Amino acid sequence: MLFDVTRSELADLFGEDRVTTLPAAAFPPSAADSGGARLLQTVGAPTGTLHLREPDEDSGRLPLVQDVVDFENFEDFEDFEDAPQDADAGAWPVIGWLLNAHLALDPGSGKVYAVDADEETVRELHTDVSSLVRVTLRFQRLLEEFTFSGDDSDEDADFERLEGEVERIREETSSVDPLPFQDDESVWSVVGEEIAAGQRFTGDSPAGRSLYG
Repeated sequence: MLFDVTRSELADLFGEDRVTTLPAAAFPPSAADSGGARLLQTVGAPTGTLHLREPDEDSGRLPLVQDVVDFENFEDFEDFEDAPQDADAGAWPVIGWLLNAHLALDPGSGKVYAVDADEETVRELHTDVSSLVRVTLRFQRLLEEFTFSGDDSDEDADFERLEGEVERIREETSSVDPLPFQDDESVWSVVGEEIAAGQRFTGDSPAGRSLYG
Protein backbone atom coordinates (compact mmCIF):
# COMPACT_ATOMS: atom_id res chain seq x y z
CA MET A 1 0.00 0.00 0.00
CA LEU A 2 1.25 3.47 -0.90
CA PHE A 3 0.00 5.22 2.23
CA ASP A 4 -0.03 4.17 5.87
CA VAL A 5 -3.65 4.50 6.97
CA THR A 6 -5.09 2.97 10.12
CA ARG A 7 -8.52 2.54 11.64
CA SER A 8 -7.41 4.26 14.85
CA GLU A 9 -6.28 7.35 12.91
CA LEU A 10 -9.66 7.67 11.22
CA ALA A 11 -11.59 7.03 14.43
CA ASP A 12 -9.51 9.60 16.34
CA LEU A 13 -10.18 12.24 13.69
CA PHE A 14 -13.82 11.60 12.85
CA GLY A 15 -15.23 9.28 15.51
CA GLU A 16 -16.19 5.64 15.11
CA ASP A 17 -19.67 6.50 13.86
CA ARG A 18 -18.22 8.49 10.94
CA VAL A 19 -16.00 5.70 9.62
CA THR A 20 -17.60 3.16 7.30
CA THR A 21 -16.25 -0.29 6.47
CA LEU A 22 -17.42 -2.93 4.03
CA PRO A 23 -17.93 -6.57 5.12
CA ALA A 24 -15.86 -9.29 3.46
CA ALA A 25 -19.04 -10.99 2.29
CA ALA A 26 -19.93 -7.92 0.22
CA PHE A 27 -17.10 -8.61 -2.22
CA PRO A 28 -17.12 -11.32 -4.89
CA PRO A 29 -14.92 -14.27 -3.88
CA SER A 30 -12.28 -13.28 -6.44
CA ALA A 31 -11.86 -9.88 -4.78
CA ALA A 32 -12.57 -10.47 -1.08
CA ASP A 33 -8.95 -11.28 -0.19
CA SER A 34 -7.31 -8.57 -2.28
CA GLY A 35 -5.34 -5.89 -0.48
CA GLY A 36 -7.81 -3.16 -1.35
CA ALA A 37 -10.81 -5.14 -0.17
CA ARG A 38 -9.08 -6.03 3.11
CA LEU A 39 -8.29 -2.36 3.73
CA LEU A 40 -11.93 -1.42 3.24
CA GLN A 41 -12.96 -4.23 5.59
CA THR A 42 -10.57 -3.32 8.40
CA VAL A 43 -9.81 0.41 8.05
CA GLY A 44 -12.68 1.80 5.99
CA ALA A 45 -13.12 5.44 4.99
CA PRO A 46 -14.62 8.59 6.56
CA THR A 47 -18.11 9.49 5.41
CA GLY A 48 -18.87 12.84 3.83
CA THR A 49 -17.13 13.63 0.56
CA LEU A 50 -16.82 9.95 -0.35
CA HIS A 51 -19.70 7.53 0.04
CA LEU A 52 -18.91 3.83 0.28
CA ARG A 53 -21.49 1.71 -1.47
CA GLU A 54 -24.12 -0.07 0.60
CA PRO A 55 -24.28 -3.82 -0.13
CA ASP A 56 -27.54 -5.07 -1.60
CA GLU A 57 -30.07 -5.84 1.14
CA ASP A 58 -31.03 -9.21 -0.35
CA SER A 59 -27.71 -10.59 -1.58
CA GLY A 60 -25.39 -8.75 0.81
CA ARG A 61 -23.10 -8.08 -2.15
CA LEU A 62 -21.75 -4.93 -3.73
CA PRO A 63 -22.91 -4.22 -7.28
CA LEU A 64 -20.47 -4.98 -10.06
CA VAL A 65 -19.53 -2.65 -12.89
CA GLN A 66 -21.73 -4.66 -15.23
CA ASP A 67 -24.67 -3.90 -12.92
CA VAL A 68 -24.30 -0.12 -13.04
CA VAL A 69 -23.28 0.60 -16.65
CA ASP A 70 -24.28 -0.64 -20.07
CA PHE A 71 -21.54 -3.24 -20.19
CA GLU A 72 -22.03 -4.14 -23.82
CA ASN A 73 -20.73 -0.69 -24.72
CA PHE A 74 -18.22 -0.43 -21.87
CA GLU A 75 -15.21 -0.99 -24.09
CA ASP A 76 -16.23 2.12 -26.03
CA PHE A 77 -15.93 4.27 -22.91
CA GLU A 78 -13.29 6.96 -23.11
CA ASP A 79 -9.97 6.02 -21.44
CA PHE A 80 -11.02 2.38 -21.04
CA GLU A 81 -7.74 1.47 -22.74
CA ASP A 82 -6.02 2.42 -19.47
CA ALA A 83 -7.43 -0.75 -17.91
CA PRO A 84 -5.39 -3.98 -18.09
CA GLN A 85 -6.16 -5.80 -21.32
CA ASP A 86 -6.92 -9.05 -19.51
CA ALA A 87 -9.08 -7.41 -16.83
CA ASP A 88 -12.61 -8.69 -16.34
CA ALA A 89 -13.86 -5.16 -15.78
CA GLY A 90 -17.48 -6.17 -15.64
CA ALA A 91 -16.79 -8.18 -12.51
CA TRP A 92 -15.06 -5.36 -10.63
CA PRO A 93 -16.97 -4.52 -7.43
CA VAL A 94 -18.32 -0.97 -7.17
CA ILE A 95 -17.03 0.19 -3.78
CA GLY A 96 -18.24 3.77 -3.65
CA TRP A 97 -19.53 6.95 -5.20
CA LEU A 98 -17.73 10.27 -5.68
CA LEU A 99 -19.37 13.22 -7.43
CA ASN A 100 -21.03 11.60 -10.45
CA ALA A 101 -18.72 8.61 -10.72
CA HIS A 102 -18.96 5.03 -9.54
CA LEU A 103 -15.71 3.90 -7.91
CA ALA A 104 -14.70 0.41 -8.98
CA LEU A 105 -11.91 -1.73 -7.54
CA ASP A 106 -9.80 -3.86 -9.87
CA PRO A 107 -8.70 -6.60 -7.46
CA GLY A 108 -6.00 -7.75 -9.87
CA SER A 109 -4.03 -4.52 -10.09
CA GLY A 110 -5.40 -2.99 -6.87
CA LYS A 111 -6.30 0.21 -8.73
CA VAL A 112 -9.47 2.22 -8.18
CA TYR A 113 -11.28 3.46 -11.29
CA ALA A 114 -13.83 6.26 -11.67
CA VAL A 115 -16.64 5.12 -13.96
CA ASP A 116 -19.00 7.82 -15.22
CA ALA A 117 -21.91 6.13 -16.98
CA ASP A 118 -23.42 9.42 -18.18
CA GLU A 119 -20.21 10.76 -19.71
CA GLU A 120 -19.14 7.26 -20.77
CA THR A 121 -15.68 7.56 -19.29
CA VAL A 122 -13.63 5.21 -17.13
CA ARG A 123 -10.42 6.56 -15.66
CA GLU A 124 -7.70 5.41 -13.31
CA LEU A 125 -8.24 7.34 -10.08
CA HIS A 126 -5.96 5.72 -7.49
CA THR A 127 -3.05 3.34 -7.64
CA ASP A 128 -4.45 1.54 -4.59
CA VAL A 129 -7.19 1.85 -1.96
CA SER A 130 -4.85 3.39 0.63
CA SER A 131 -4.53 6.38 -1.70
CA LEU A 132 -8.33 6.68 -1.89
CA VAL A 133 -8.61 6.63 1.90
CA ARG A 134 -5.75 9.12 2.37
CA VAL A 135 -7.14 11.70 -0.07
CA THR A 136 -10.60 11.32 1.43
CA LEU A 137 -9.17 11.79 4.93
CA ARG A 138 -7.21 14.91 3.94
CA PHE A 139 -10.13 16.65 2.25
CA GLN A 140 -12.65 15.67 4.90
CA ARG A 141 -10.37 16.94 7.64
CA LEU A 142 -9.90 20.23 5.77
CA LEU A 143 -13.68 20.62 5.45
CA GLU A 144 -14.17 20.08 9.17
CA GLU A 145 -11.23 22.04 10.57
CA PHE A 146 -10.62 25.02 8.27
CA THR A 147 -11.60 28.37 9.78
CA PHE A 148 -12.18 31.75 8.19
CA SER A 149 -11.10 34.85 10.09
CA GLY A 150 -14.64 36.26 10.08
CA ASP A 151 -13.32 39.65 9.00
CA ASP A 152 -14.69 40.73 5.61
CA SER A 153 -11.52 42.66 4.92
CA ASP A 154 -9.53 39.43 5.17
CA GLU A 155 -11.82 37.42 2.87
CA ASP A 156 -9.37 37.35 -0.05
CA ALA A 157 -6.56 36.26 2.25
CA ASP A 158 -8.79 33.56 3.76
CA PHE A 159 -9.62 32.11 0.35
CA GLU A 160 -5.98 32.31 -0.68
CA ARG A 161 -5.10 30.32 2.44
CA LEU A 162 -7.84 27.80 1.68
CA GLU A 163 -6.62 27.41 -1.89
CA GLY A 164 -3.13 26.85 -0.53
CA GLU A 165 -4.36 24.03 1.70
CA VAL A 166 -6.06 22.35 -1.26
CA GLU A 167 -2.91 22.73 -3.34
CA ARG A 168 -0.83 21.22 -0.56
CA ILE A 169 -3.05 18.13 -0.54
CA ARG A 170 -2.71 17.91 -4.30
CA GLU A 171 1.07 18.21 -4.28
CA GLU A 172 1.70 15.87 -1.36
CA THR A 173 -0.59 13.24 -2.84
CA SER A 174 0.85 13.53 -6.34
CA SER A 175 4.39 13.02 -5.06
CA VAL A 176 3.34 9.48 -4.08
CA ASP A 177 0.38 8.73 -6.36
CA PRO A 178 -0.03 10.89 -9.49
CA LEU A 179 -3.44 9.46 -10.45
CA PRO A 180 -5.92 11.32 -8.17
CA PHE A 181 -4.94 14.75 -9.53
CA GLN A 182 -3.58 13.71 -12.90
CA ASP A 183 -5.42 16.56 -14.65
CA ASP A 184 -8.09 19.19 -14.06
CA GLU A 185 -10.88 16.82 -15.11
CA SER A 186 -10.29 14.11 -12.50
CA VAL A 187 -13.06 13.89 -9.93
CA TRP A 188 -10.68 14.77 -7.09
CA SER A 189 -9.48 17.85 -8.97
CA VAL A 190 -13.10 18.97 -9.28
CA VAL A 191 -13.70 18.34 -5.56
CA GLY A 192 -10.59 20.36 -4.73
CA GLU A 193 -11.76 23.26 -6.89
CA GLU A 194 -15.16 23.24 -5.19
CA ILE A 195 -13.59 23.29 -1.73
CA ALA A 196 -11.21 26.10 -2.70
CA ALA A 197 -14.25 28.09 -3.87
CA GLY A 198 -15.88 27.74 -0.45
CA GLN A 199 -18.27 24.94 -1.37
CA ARG A 200 -18.83 21.61 0.42
CA PHE A 201 -18.53 23.06 3.94
CA THR A 202 -21.38 21.97 6.19
CA GLY A 203 -23.26 24.60 8.18
CA ASP A 204 -22.00 23.25 11.51
CA SER A 205 -18.31 23.40 10.53
CA PRO A 206 -16.16 26.40 11.54
CA ALA A 207 -15.87 27.52 7.92
CA GLY A 208 -19.55 26.85 7.25
CA ARG A 209 -20.63 29.11 10.13
CA SER A 210 -18.55 31.94 8.67
CA LEU A 211 -19.82 31.38 5.12
CA TYR A 212 -23.49 30.79 5.83
CA GLY A 213 -23.99 32.82 9.00
